[in-house]
Formats: sequence, structure tokens, C-alpha cells
Amino acid sequence: MRLMPREKIQRQDTCAGCGADLHSCVHCRFFDPGRHNQCSEPQAEWVRSKSASNFCGYFEPRTSVNLTARGGSSRAADARAAFHNLFKK
Repeated sequence: MRLMPREKIQRQDTCAGCGADLHSCVHCRFFDPGRHNQCSEPQAEWVRSKSASNFCGYFEPRTSVNLTARGGSSRAADARAAFHNLFKK
């Protein structure tokens, strides 16, 4: 199902580009790998697979991008180093 802007994400919805489940922990604003149960919502129940769709009633779509997740910080550091190398003699 293709989502329109501001449409509520349902449990069975998937990404049109890659097929990933959208109603999953990794796409939720409460997902925090450093917290107990990897969730900052204290009342949420534990979910085994963080990337699979689930029935969590606290799900809210993430509206920001974490640049440190999945090697983002190393990519940012590589880009910064490449920029600085442009000006070296």
C-alpha cells in the first residue's frame, strides 16, 4: 500500500521502495537502542523483532534521522575528512 503524506501507518504497511515493514520499532520515535527494551516509552511491551511489523499501540512514526545509526557517524567522518583533504597541499 502506498501511503499519502500524513496518513496513519497501519500494521501491514510496507515501504514501496524496499518492502520493509513500516509499523516497526526501528521506525518509531520511541526506538532507542540504549534503553531497556530498546524503547523510551516505559509502558510499551517488549517486542522480539525490532524491524518486523508489530501491534504496539504506542507506535509513532519517526520524523527525524539518526545519523549515528548504521555507520552514519563513520560516513559523516569520511565526508568531513574528504572535504578537509581538498584543501591540503
